[in-house]
Amino acid sequence: MDTRGWVLKAIEKLGFASEKDIVRWLDEEGESLSKDELQRTLERLLKEDHLELKNDLFRLKPKDGSHRAFDSLFKD
Repeated sequence: MDTRGWVLKAIEKLGFASEKDIVRWLDEEGESLSKDELQRTLERLLKEDHLELKNDLFRLKPKDGSHRAFDSLFKD
């Protein structure tokens, strides 16, 4: 798995995660990244619109389609 895949998997498993949380999770999985490499990957994922950042916490960006489908299903 590439760096991008590892970071996405870490955030998926953690839900909300700071950079420290991501590094800790990756270390537990036996995958080590430099701080610069992690920051570059997170910036790229933010630009690609895969992640959201709020108060130094990253999370996977919710998919729009699932919200619209849910809303249309239960709309009065």
